[in-house]
Amino acid sequence: RAALLLSRCLLKMVKGNIIVPEDILSFCCNGLQGSTSPPRAREPGEREEAPGAMASPSPARNPTEVQMSQLVLPCHTNHRGELSTGQLLKWIDTAACLSAERHAGCPCVTASMDDIYFEHTISVGQVVNIKAKVNRAFNSSMEVGIQVSYEDLCSGKHCSICKAYATFVAQGPLGSKVRLKPLTPQTEEEKIEYSIAAERRRMRLVHKDTLKDLLTRSPQETELETRDGSGAVPAERTRVESVELVLPPHANHQGNTFGGQIMAWMENVATIAASRLCHAHPTLRAIEMFHFRGPSQVGDRLVLKAIVNNAFKNRWVPVEGVPFPPSPRPSAPSSLLSGSMEVGVSAEAYGQEMSVSRRHINSAFMTFVVLDQEGQPRTLPMVAPEPGDGERRYREASARKKIRLDRKYVVSCKQTEVPLSVPWDQSNKVYLSYNNVSALKMLVAKANWVLAREKEKVRMYTLEEDKFLSFRIEMSVCIPAGRAFSLLSNLRRRHEWDSHYVSAELVQKVDDDDMIYHVVSQKLRHENKPQDFVILASRRKPCSKGDPYVVAFRSVTLPTHPARAEFTRGETLCSGFCIWPESEERSKVAYYNQAMPGYLNYVTTNVAGLSSDICSTFEACEKFLLKNKEDLISRLQDF
Repeated sequence: RAALLLSRCLLKMVKGNIIVPEDILSFCCNGLQGSTSPPRAREPGEREEAPGAMASPSPARNPTEVQMSQLVLPCHTNHRGELSTGQLLKWIDTAACLSAERHAGCPCVTASMDDIYFEHTISVGQVVNIKAKVNRAFNSSMEVGIQVSYEDLCSGKHCSICKAYATFVAQGPLGSKVRLKPLTPQTEEEKIEYSIAAERRRMRLVHKDTLKDLLTRSPQETELETRDGSGAVPAERTRVESVELVLPPHANHQGNTFGGQIMAWMENVATIAASRLCHAHPTLRAIEMFHFRGPSQVGDRLVLKAIVNNAFKNRWVPVEGVPFPPSPRPSAPSSLLSGSMEVGVSAEAYGQEMSVSRRHINSAFMTFVVLDQEGQPRTLPMVAPEPGDGERRYREASARKKIRLDRKYVVSCKQTEVPLSVPWDQSNKVYLSYNNVSALKMLVAKANWVLAREKEKVRMYTLEEDKFLSFRIEMSVCIPAGRAFSLLSNLRRRHEWDSHYVSAELVQKVDDDDMIYHVVSQKLRHENKPQDFVILASRRKPCSKGDPYVVAFRSVTLPTHPARAEFTRGETLCSGFCIWPESEERSKVAYYNQAMPGYLNYVTTNVAGLSSDICSTFEACEKFLLKNKEDLISRLQDF
């Protein structure tokens, strides 16, 4: 208030042509700017506050994080006043690219995009909020996580739209690859995403092999439905071909076409193809994982082709151990739940009108539904595929649907929503392995572990959250990390140090990293017969420096090993080992377990100090590792 009075007084004197003495003017100016006395000395440890800083600064934000907010205008919408999915894809790609370039410090291009499931539509007048940040940097590529939500400005409502993962590649001069600096995660959420990014990368690399393997194992005669031909629509009628000229507004600062712009054009022709089948306006529900195979530049012509590959009718068929989508269930088992169709779309580029050779840019598969007035999916006409390539696409669409369901309900859902013992088969082996390892990595990254007991070298920690009590046993052992990994990943030798194990039979070697065991354990105190488990053991070597060796365990079901009367069938949701090298000859070995209800009494008894059984078991584990670390057979056994 004093400063305001001084300024008003000074202003009046100047307007009235009153000469202001220099000492008064100096006093007024210094009074407005602050005290003329020397600055106060800061206390030890006190930081200098930046101009305009708040008294309690907010926590530091991830330097790669990009936030984008877009108001949905009529020019962004379709005939229903809903945001065009193509426009949303452009915004998603732009935000993700900006985040990638913040980390790389150089231009980046979109290499791939994982599955995207759209949960809601967005209306005109609402705000789209997009948050993108780099989860992990590998050699020259990086994974960017994207979260999309909408905000209703009138009601204040916020709702999630989708979550996506994109891979970007950093490019140097003349398209050369750039080696990226490593990313250091700070928060618990960032550590989880960082750790699981390696698993998602692994899953992307085997995606093609998974589809090929599923098609090889599917009997061809059962894949094409028997049709009377009366209601089936020839797939050829849904075919669409369109051309686009790449102009400067469609390209980035390198002259390459935006990945989001290509996706938007692809979504446009796919929507037209879907409309030709159903004679209605379809809604895009999901986009299949896809890869960009090459760039296109300003001046290129892009030829976009689309055709309906298959139309599905999903009936209510309860399957033991397989979760149902979170949607309204029908009143009768025979009623139709929904109908969807897969549209295949491709993009090819050429440089001039008379050019003969075309470069394949991208292929994508999009799933559409047609909603009725109540917002529920309508049934769709059947598709009659063309002989040859049409029948191949038809069968591949069925295989992709199976893979999408596996990814969505085994990989994408929350850990608490996954059934304990998921049926294992060749088609979902990649996703069960992913879920097995990622669940353990999520448990490892939790921040609220509390030291419960310490006995000599063995430390026991607990974590209480939601419905689970988890425990962690940790010790430092004089053994190379790779040797400990080899010994502890072999369940057939676990009975040598764990008295709870009676035997472990290798039922199936899935591949070099995944094994299925039938385990028999000792009798529980309240049971008169031993327990048995069917366990998937998934092992991973470090992806980069600082990563641990991982051995993850979870229960699965196999038709060859059903529950038997002489055993009590047990289950484990998430357990396993993480082994960190401390030096060339020493490792930190940690065992994690989400305790199931049958073991809670055993765990809490040890936590409370009424028993030392768990600590004794891991003291025996240390002796086992030290005894066998020079064993030549174990050294060579890297199954």
